[in-house]
Amino acid sequence: MGPKVYISGKLFDKSDAKISVFDHGLLYGDGVFEGIRSYSGWVFRLKAHVDRLYESAQAIHLQIPMSREEMARAIRETLDVNKLSDAYIRVVVTRGAGSLGLDPRKTTDPQVIIITDHISLYPEELYEHGLKVITAGTTRNHPNAVNPRIKSLNYLNNILGKIEATQAGCLEALMLNAQGEIAECTGDNIFVVQRGQIHTPPIDAGILEGITRGAVIELARAAGYAVIERTMHRLDVYTAEECFLTGTAAELIPVVECDGRIIGTGRPGPMTRELRQRFQALVREER
Repeated sequence: MGPKVYISGKLFDKSDAKISVFDHGLLYGDGVFEGIRSYSGWVFRLKAHVDRLYESAQAIHLQIPMSREEMARAIRETLDVNKLSDAYIRVVVTRGAGSLGLDPRKTTDPQVIIITDHISLYPEELYEHGLKVITAGTTRNHPNAVNPRIKSLNYLNNILGKIEATQAGCLEALMLNAQGEIAECTGDNIFVVQRGQIHTPPIDAGILEGITRGAVIELARAAGYAVIERTMHRLDVYTAEECFLTGTAAELIPVVECDGRIIGTGRPGPMTRELRQRFQALVREER
């Protein structure tokens, strides 16, 4: 028996999990999503993820046809049905089926989709030895165009950056905003360590307000480290003592090279290792 997919109140076999080709989620990328992790059957920061999903929906004037409590329950129940303990959960809300025009008023019946699957992490050796990244030529979406804080189904901006990364033989790419400042990577937030302090771009640099990012900032401050959210440039990465990325799937992963320049010693640094251990401990504690 294969995995079950939740679609608007019903569970379907993977092969039968379908929505209309007239859904504006497909036709225009009109919808929102969240990526969530579960550890030993417990969903990490579920409320924060659900709240962000509803905020993304509100930002694009999309009414999710269930309450936040019902959404959280549906996520847990789908996870339970699939008997997954360490899992990746993808929650998608589409605009619904409509005409071939852009007008959202011509759509009906937004679809709520919950997919649970085994987590596919970066290979363990990359956590040991670190990632290499490049700077993408593709500019991060301008906040006044499509604000990156909206986790929408229109992810082409990120995908174009990811293509540049893979063509350069990397798994991630750093994206700059319209001012040439560091924003974030295609799927992860970025941090650097300089002189014992941790620096990361602020929300107004045009980034997704990462749940893991927030957890790592909390952990670092609780451990007595200064965390500074400030405007950053590529030079800050090139001259960093350490660099790491955070994200739901990645958790916390070291970066040891950017644009062919070695960062720090070229090995994951002590603060990166410590924060990764603290994050793993947090996950166990919050269970």
